[in-house]
Amino acid sequence: MVDFTADLADNHPDSVTVLGPGYANFGGASMCQGEVVTIELDRNNADLITLLRDEQGDGKVVVVDARRAYYAIVGENLMKFAQANGYVGIIVNGYIRDTLQIKDIPVALYALGTCSRKYIPVTQGTRNQSLSFGDAVFNPGDYVYADTDGVIVTATKLATETSA
Repeated sequence: MVDFTADLADNHPDSVTVLGPGYANFGGASMCQGEVVTIELDRNNADLITLLRDEQGDGKVVVVDARRAYYAIVGENLMKFAQANGYVGIIVNGYIRDTLQIKDIPVALYALGTCSRKYIPVTQGTRNQSLSFGDAVFNPGDYVYADTDGVIVTATKLATETSA
């Protein structure tokens, strides 16, 4: 059964937090759900590349806080790594690029918008910590549901119910 964010928000109003406005899906999958993996970046995406390229995703969603820095964090190559290693989605508090190429890669990719440039000097990122942006808090191990209506986060996977 498909879990739609609107139904889950209606059926579990005290258990979900909705990611604030401004985030759009640029990926090839119209929806995703999975356990949260977190990473905070300082403009450069080298640590995210390592995560997506070298670690199995097993149906997880990577939540990236790039602090809204106006540099591309995810593009075609990272989306290919995500797909190859079983990640179902990426949520970026920042910007992405290569939208023409990534629209056919079956991984959801939520971001604030697009930017053509990337940040070249390598900077250090931080993994597996609580991230707060867009009126939501994402903790490692939380569960995310995302579709065309938006993104919600919960402490645990929710029981599926239907709403009218």
